[in-house]
Amino acid sequence: MCALDAAGFDADESTLAEMPDRLKLRADLLKMQGPATATLREFYRQHAFANRAETLSRYITFSLVAGPPPDFKFLYDRDLLPPDVLTIEDFQDVLANFYREAHLAARWALVKPEYDRAQALYDAPVRHIVTISNAYLREVLQTLHGRTFTVYVEPLVGDLTNFRNYGNTYSIVVGTPSPLPLADIQHAYLHFLLDPLPLRYRKQVEAKKALLSIAGRAPRLPVDYQDDFVSFVDECLIQAVQLRLERLSPAQLESALKQADESGFILVRPLVEQLMKFEKDAPSMEYYFPDLITGIDVAAEQKRLQNLHFASAQAAPPSEHGPLETKREPDEAQLLDQGERAIALKEPADAQAAFQRALVKNPNQPRALYGMAVASVLSGDADTAKKFFEKVIVVASPSESTPGSDANKIDPGIVSWSHVYLGRIFDIEDDRDSAIGEYQAALAVVGAPESARVAAQQGVKSAYQPVAPANQKPQ
Repeated sequence: MCALDAAGFDADESTLAEMPDRLKLRADLLKMQGPATATLREFYRQHAFANRAETLSRYITFSLVAGPPPDFKFLYDRDLLPPDVLTIEDFQDVLANFYREAHLAARWALVKPEYDRAQALYDAPVRHIVTISNAYLREVLQTLHGRTFTVYVEPLVGDLTNFRNYGNTYSIVVGTPSPLPLADIQHAYLHFLLDPLPLRYRKQVEAKKALLSIAGRAPRLPVDYQDDFVSFVDECLIQAVQLRLERLSPAQLESALKQADESGFILVRPLVEQLMKFEKDAPSMEYYFPDLITGIDVAAEQKRLQNLHFASAQAAPPSEHGPLETKREPDEAQLLDQGERAIALKEPADAQAAFQRALVKNPNQPRALYGMAVASVLSGDADTAKKFFEKVIVVASPSESTPGSDANKIDPGIVSWSHVYLGRIFDIEDDRDSAIGEYQAALAVVGAPESARVAAQQGVKSAYQPVAPANQKPQ
């Protein structure tokens, strides 16, 4: 966050009303001068997005997979890093150099007491969330060895709550708004507790998959759940548990269940009914979960839902129940993130579906064009990949953009890797001259990541030889 301060990130300084030392530090960082700071500001400028939340999101993700100072080495192998981090992986060295130039270790000691006070706001509420959640589910946590759940308090993120999980590591980054986002924390913690169960009992869950075709017609159902029934069941279960923990009146519960149905989360209602049985002295959720799922009557639910009218995709009025606040049709940024996650999981068809929807919203979206190209590589479709890589380069051309447009802010990593991939495709087609031209073009891209430069240099020295099957991404 100090690096973002120095780079000029538009943070909401009102969140620092109770942190005068941190506010002063932010002002000092904005005035800093030095070679590392200048490099930082240029890097930030090249990778900034018009959407403040999207810009912050990828740096939050970076912070959760980077190790401690002073070097900030990644905690995972590169192949396991989230796609949005790969777009700013060179930030690692930029940040390390800035950390030393700004003497942040000493500056942190001055503001730490203020952060301790901010964290203290959450101590009792988070303990309460953990206690009541564990008690309700009857100590599911005791069997989840090696898994961690962490709440990070950073006032400068304001009300932009960020929840991430990588393998067994679950993290949520929150600010200090009023009221505190306790419903978001509880939702995240229930993910931590319950996520393994639908995966462990996938066979029982998949037996109910016929209901997804009904839920998928809901305009408000987030795209993440439309083709992933296991995740859909997981989310419905978490919403159902939250409703039971709220101890709602019958009228309030019915209102919340009606909203869940109309938003596409049609399994919340039958899961609430099964939870009422679970509450009558059943074993822990770990052991009861198969019975919970088996208790859902697909035929009865299909009959119940025959005349259900789903809510439109337009924004809904605020819900009385925070956990069930309706999610709108995914915006461009969400579709891009979904496509990049699918690429990381080597699911090209899902990636293409997401990127195509993003291109409907913005036909010249560089990340979507690049994503379609990489997905085509994964599918072994070189001709389509070539078409999209070339489109990325055209969109990135100054002659094709207008001042202030997104094209002027296209990630140099996307442009350089597009040239590298085109070079590799030309090499496979035995067109060495064209291949060398693409590799040299990659080397000429200002701000290209070191990984792309190395790949381009290797391509100039010798023709690319694929070492993986044609339906896999070149390494």
